[in-house]
Amino acid sequence: MSTNDIYIGVDGGGTKCRAVVSVNGEIKGEGLGGGANPYQNLERAKNSIETASLLALEDAGLRPTDISKAVAGLGLAGVNVPGSYKAMKDWQHPFKEMFLTGDLHTACLGAHGGDGAILVTGTGSCGYAMVNGKSLDLGGYGFPLGDQGGGAWLGLEIVKAALLSYDGLGPKTTLEDWVVGKLELRGSLLDVIERLQNQPSSEIAQLALGAFNAAKAGDPVSIKMIKEGAAYIDAQIERLRDFGAPRLTMVGGIGFLWKEWMKPENVAFVSEAQQPPEVGAVYYAQQEYKALI
Repeated sequence: MSTNDIYIGVDGGGTKCRAVVSVNGEIKGEGLGGGANPYQNLERAKNSIETASLLALEDAGLRPTDISKAVAGLGLAGVNVPGSYKAMKDWQHPFKEMFLTGDLHTACLGAHGGDGAILVTGTGSCGYAMVNGKSLDLGGYGFPLGDQGGGAWLGLEIVKAALLSYDGLGPKTTLEDWVVGKLELRGSLLDVIERLQNQPSSEIAQLALGAFNAAKAGDPVSIKMIKEGAAYIDAQIERLRDFGAPRLTMVGGIGFLWKEWMKPENVAFVSEAQQPPEVGAVYYAQQEYKALI
């Protein structure tokens, strides 16, 4: 086997990273590691990437030492921050070659195999398009500065509305009971203050489903916030389409919930991903290595 025939693709986020091994153009193994966002924790990111890669090599029936023969493509969250990008580029990595880019880029390559767009609606939200060698980034500024349409944004809106309702300063909403029940508050709704103090955005995002359920049941407060989130998502899709993206894929845990509230023409524009982000990272490694040699 030629050493140029082994490629590793890594999709790294804040909570986990996935790696796949491609041998002679076929995906032969996969591995899972911990958080791999270098902006959050540089050393953990490096360790997680190496762990996931070694597990993928093992799954493919290769030896751990074959990592030094592999060309790796890394699509990582957090490398949009210049300092984090530089720190990862300076890493004395174990691969034959390493090519680094953002996780949105590799997710887009995986979803479309080329030009296209993705819209992320998970804990946070952001949009990305790649068309004719040019890219467009939308949002992704992080919670609470941005991430409208993401689970954490929606969870925070739920808590704010519930507290206004509790104080009698806003419309009455069933979200009061949802917050108490979902967070298992033992006292009153006011216990939410201590319960969510210094909690990560993922903890607040777990509340998001309540707004969708309450909106379906006719709660006016929930309907208003869901419509606001859907309008933001519609605007992102239209911006990405106007940029020239021929296809768009929605990724993230709550994307399917937004579709019921989006404009029909935007729902019709959404298509399923052809491949996952880690396979997109393999495509990226192959492109970059071919250009290098």
